[in-house]
Amino acid sequence: MRTRIVIAAVLLAAVAAGSGCGGTGSGPSGSGKLEVVAAEDFWGSIAQQLGGDRVEVSDIVTNPAADPHDYEPSAEDARTMAGAQLAIVNGIGYDPWAAKLLEANPSSGRTVLTVADLLGLKDGDNPHQWYSPSSVRAVIEEITADYKRADPRHASYFEARRRSFETDGLASYRRLISRIHSRYAGTPVGASESIFEPLAPALGLKLITPRGFMDAVSEGAEPAPADRSTAEREIAERQIEVWVYNSQNATPDVQRLNDAARAAGIPAAAVTETPTPEGASFQAWMTRELEGLQAALARAGAGR
Repeated sequence: MRTRIVIAAVLLAAVAAGSGCGGTGSGPSGSGKLEVVAAEDFWGSIAQQLGGDRVEVSDIVTNPAADPHDYEPSAEDARTMAGAQLAIVNGIGYDPWAAKLLEANPSSGRTVLTVADLLGLKDGDNPHQWYSPSSVRAVIEEITADYKRADPRHASYFEARRRSFETDGLASYRRLISRIHSRYAGTPVGASESIFEPLAPALGLKLITPRGFMDAVSEGAEPAPADRSTAEREIAERQIEVWVYNSQNATPDVQRLNDAARAAGIPAAAVTETPTPEGASFQAWMTRELEGLQAALARAGAGR
């Protein structure tokens, strides 16, 4: 109930913000920069690096302790969204509050990039697509295209930013993905949450934890007894060589499996749903996690 009341209040603030400014126009703002708002900072980090000094990017969810699923937006968040010329939201039920803020203040001059729609995802699909290298590549392409459409005079600048980001900015990230795939493809691993699910195939890793267990933990629900039992057995029987867990969500089930993996001598690697520390770039965050995973796979003696 409290969440609905809070959202209703900020929706009123968004309407008020819209009526005061007359809506958002197309093209750069008075500052000469495109006003970009990202519901989550992992997409915002990418948007800022692609836009350089031609954009002003504001992120709504930036605190690593905040859960974007049930984030309660403030009146300031509503005003920020109301002023967006390009809004980037995740979709698939991950950040429904963001869509509501945009709907409260419609503007014909605003472009909304919904990642789920871009990728053709539907209800029930994994929303954590910033963990999928191919999805990240698609988002990079779309943000760049949106920048070019909104500010065509600087199209060549945005294209140069994209090339630099992909070849230089993401160099370590992509090198680690390739290295892990080449050395450890086929290695069976387990994971506490579905956030790791989009990354595992790109690394060639065989993620065998029941999806029902990972989805339940990710959604804050109680895993089905059969899924919990299977996850426990995979660790106890050492069917997995590395255990990957979300350090931001240490539920009793996750803590128990972390302890079981430790007792079984299975190396563990930590990941987080949102960037840590606060303010970390997308690639710095992902590179650090990939390095931790690579180290865990090496300790396990996996691969070839």
